[in-house]
Amino acid sequence: MSNVESLVSDWLPLPDVAELLEVSITKVHGLLDERALVAIRQGERNIRSIPALFIQDGHVVDSLKGTVAVLSDAGYTDEELIIWLFTPDDSLRGRPIDALREGRKTEIRRRAQSLAW
Repeated sequence: MSNVESLVSDWLPLPDVAELLEVSITKVHGLLDERALVAIRQGERNIRSIPALFIQDGHVVDSLKGTVAVLSDAGYTDEELIIWLFTPDDSLRGRPIDALREGRKTEIRRRAQSLAW
């Protein structure tokens, strides 16, 4: 089991993402191209999937796109940024993805920006 697989338990293949967001699969590919979502190849079938926690109440987590941009600018690969988002941090009382889902994007972005220095 890879590090990312040990941190992220629930994955959604792209067709399931389209269904949850009530959009076409083409729109999901557009969200990936815009970096509003990040997918990596997962599982036995090696299919592109996103962590299920990237979706909240039928929408992409609002602050995810900007955070992905900051981490990408810091040189993180898609897998590395997913690992960062899902790694528990005692100073946050949880994981960065949980803080984003709770609306605490400023704190998370500040931490992500510090990674580039």
